[in-house]
Amino acid sequence: MWDQRYSEAEYVFGTEPNDFLKEVFQRIPSGGRVLCLAEGEGRNAVFLAEQGYEVTAIDLSEVGLKKALKLASDKGVHITTQVADLAEYDFGNQQWDGIVSISVHLPDTLRQQVHAQIEPALKHGGVFILEAYTYEQTKMAGIGGPDASQKDRFMSLAKLQMELAVLHEVIGIEKHRSLSEGKRHKGLSAVVQFVGYKE
Repeated sequence: MWDQRYSEAEYVFGTEPNDFLKEVFQRIPSGGRVLCLAEGEGRNAVFLAEQGYEVTAIDLSEVGLKKALKLASDKGVHITTQVADLAEYDFGNQQWDGIVSISVHLPDTLRQQVHAQIEPALKHGGVFILEAYTYEQTKMAGIGGPDASQKDRFMSLAKLQMELAVLHEVIGIEKHRSLSEGKRHKGLSAVVQFVGYKE
């Protein structure tokens, strides 16, 4: 599905970084190693590389990651890409200064498995940044998020606080905000935003 979606010349989610990431990225230790989950066409990874971070972008779609490498080349920065399934990916131990999850919508069991790896994979002082759609998105005018039938793929602050309780929460909020990220994320949307760090 994602290979097909990313196969068009246009960048489906645009080439600009996610607004929330742009607001909070400086919480990640300067110049650190950052892992971007389900990064697709690379807009967030490339932005972080432009800020001086050493970025690894992982995604299921080789097609998306090829576009990510092209975007990095066009912007004059380097990112590392890896075709990987989050169900099998080993985050490592104390490997990352930052882990970024923007619009990564996984089934409950897999999401819990991924979130269980976040704290061990972060170095001390490392930061986890997430923005995702909440189920309220199904009632919003904006475009984006999982299909309404995939209820377990939506996130909530309550779920995140339970699954990421080992992190020190800095930001945790559910809100409505306007998105303009290519043709797939746009309009007034219902999201949850979370930032936590490992003490």
